[in-house]
Amino acid sequence: MGFVALIFALLIEQGRSLPGDNPVHRAAVALADLVRGVSDAGERQQGVFGWIAVVGVGAGGVALLEWLAGMLHPVALFVVHVAVLYLTVGFRQFSHAFTEIQIALASDDAEGARRVLERWLDQSDPDDLSDRPRRETPVNEICRQAIAHALVAAHRHVFGPLFWYILLPGAVGPVLYRFAEMLARRWGATVPEGAKRVDEPYGYFALGAYRAIDWLPARLSAAGFAIVGNFEDAVYCWRGAVAAGTTDDQRALLLASGGGALGLRVAEPALEARWAAGEQGFEWQGAEPDANSLRSSVGLVWRSVVLWISLFAMLSIAAWLGR
Repeated sequence: MGFVALIFALLIEQGRSLPGDNPVHRAAVALADLVRGVSDAGERQQGVFGWIAVVGVGAGGVALLEWLAGMLHPVALFVVHVAVLYLTVGFRQFSHAFTEIQIALASDDAEGARRVLERWLDQSDPDDLSDRPRRETPVNEICRQAIAHALVAAHRHVFGPLFWYILLPGAVGPVLYRFAEMLARRWGATVPEGAKRVDEPYGYFALGAYRAIDWLPARLSAAGFAIVGNFEDAVYCWRGAVAAGTTDDQRALLLASGGGALGLRVAEPALEARWAAGEQGFEWQGAEPDANSLRSSVGLVWRSVVLWISLFAMLSIAAWLGR
């Protein structure tokens, strides 16, 4: 049932895209803000209890809904799975911004592409707050940031929740992943402290929990980019990122593998400097992204989706035959 529900959810999303500011997302954000408002006293321990409360409500609510639907009828349970996957897995939750950037650059509207990219980056990405376009940003830098963010967004909106949907029973997995990602983005912001920025105590656990939940899915996504792209260059960049000591940064691995698979330099200069400054530092001599590179990145993501959906289909068939 899981594989069929996923196909239905993706088909529905292609026909009727889910806006980022939908009622379910607003309710989840309101719940997160409410819990933080009543429990945040500036200590890490309160952040742990707050995270458990929010994720428990989301995952527990879905588990209860599944149980009630299963008691009612198998078709009702199937509908619940399709609805949960429609809300948690899909391209259209981020691809519209990427498409707008492509259209703007095709029309030689670099300023319009920059505005779309800036709005897109401000709405997401809990790990990086510094890589932002500026008014004088050249076209190749706009393309680089758009491709980098698209690779990370594809993982967080498709591959990550899909992994947990396959691994955990029922539809709890993608809800767990998306709530963890939302809380890391909502609570894990950094605040100024002197000349540097540090994590807020309340969001410390949210960031750590998300990175733990995302550890294996991020590496599988990076492996998928390597398999469907330029395997040799992707593995070279991956190994270089590991040797440079960035294994604790899932985003760095995604950009290293994705950039190598595309043959492009998609990591920001600060990250490339970290790679070069490591004990066994490396420098990736990829090409500079341009407007044509946007289409190549879309192809890479779609091939990765076909790869993982095919593996999911084979697992489903194997489980069915084993009964």
